[in-house]
Amino acid sequence: MQFDWWTLGLQTINFAILVWLMHRFLYKPTLKMLDARQAEIDAQYAEAKAAEAKAKERLAEIEAERAKMMSERETLLNAATQQAEELAKARRAQAEIEAAATLDETRKTLAAERDKALVEAKKAALDLGASIARRFLSEAPQKLRTEAWLEKIEQYLATLPASEKEALARQVNDGGALAVATASPLPSEATEIWRTRLRRALGDGIALSFEVDADLIAGAELRFPTATLSFSLQDALATVRSEIAA
Repeated sequence: MQFDWWTLGLQTINFAILVWLMHRFLYKPTLKMLDARQAEIDAQYAEAKAAEAKAKERLAEIEAERAKMMSERETLLNAATQQAEELAKARRAQAEIEAAATLDETRKTLAAERDKALVEAKKAALDLGASIARRFLSEAPQKLRTEAWLEKIEQYLATLPASEKEALARQVNDGGALAVATASPLPSEATEIWRTRLRRALGDGIALSFEVDADLIAGAELRFPTATLSFSLQDALATVRSEIAA
């Protein structure tokens, strides 16, 4: 077999030309296209990374705003709860004050009504007692109805200071008269007894007159021109009534 160097040389030249053409018109454009594509991909990746970073930043801002809103909401809720508790406490305190005032007023009203009822009951008891006493005394002997009161009058006049006793005597010795009022008419015998004993106590020269005053219930009144000495059950009941009213 014979080897042809010219053929090898031509084929080598053809191969070199083919490689140059492929390098010039195929490989380099392909590399440029690949580089451009890689650059585009890198740009897109960078944009994606930037978008991701921006999204993460925005998400962080949203989370921060959300946390702030939750904190503000919690603060507002706490403030509203505290305000509601304070308002409820104030209302409860006010209600307790009003309830205490109402209770105190009710107690005072009940106490006043009880005191009033007690006073009325005591007055009714006094009236009943006076009615019973009047009926009882009307059935008692006349001597018993007058003797005790006459003794009480004598004891009172005996204990009066001399100046006061002389002042009373002067009222009936200087033209005045002493009126003796009794709850029931005195018999003539009793009248003379009263006249004798009163003159003995006040002076023999005094003028005496006798009258009846059923309102006295029992006892008598010595009615001087400018003074009255009461020794009657009516006066005793009036004293008790004034004490009850006080």
